[in-house]
Amino acid sequence: MRLLTVSFLLLAGAPALLSAQAGARRAAPSTRATAEVALTFADTAAQRAAGKPALIRLDYGQPHLRGRHINTDSLVPLGTVWRLGANAATLFTTDVPLTLGGVAVPAGRYVAQMLPAKSGWTLILQAETTGAAQVNVTPYDAAKDAARIPMRSSVLATPLESLSMWLVPSTAPGAQRGELRIGWDTVLLTAEWMVR
Repeated sequence: MRLLTVSFLLLAGAPALLSAQAGARRAAPSTRATAEVALTFADTAAQRAAGKPALIRLDYGQPHLRGRHINTDSLVPLGTVWRLGANAATLFTTDVPLTLGGVAVPAGRYVAQMLPAKSGWTLILQAETTGAAQVNVTPYDAAKDAARIPMRSSVLATPLESLSMWLVPSTAPGAQRGELRIGWDTVLLTAEWMVR
């Protein structure tokens, strides 16, 4: 019998802090944020020996709107690959093979980028092999694509000031699964994930 414990951890980046300086208000710079799901298979001897759960994790820079709107020429333009975040590259790490949005994603570490389009948004994963804690953003190269995941898009009634990502585990019995959610401004993108 296989037992499963799923825990959910979301460490949202600190909200933008405003400080008065010479009569003007200035927003704090972009922050880092993390979304993580820990999967523990209680009947797996290797996992018990390692003493740690398998993880699915997103580490990203969290830009803020600051009065702007996305899908403009200067902020997440349609039809252009976007680095999905701010500052260092967004890293998607999975210790287990997944199916994400119907696409097979092997265990590994990936740089995540996004291709926004009127016809739909696509999450692009490219293998990341340096192992560095933070990875610099490099120009997009389609030859490095490891997976392209179609995202379902919906409109939020209330805009989100800061880019936010969640890995939401399901509590339903059966295969370990959940939903990846990415939201900013009035856009909410989702894709289901499942451990293979």
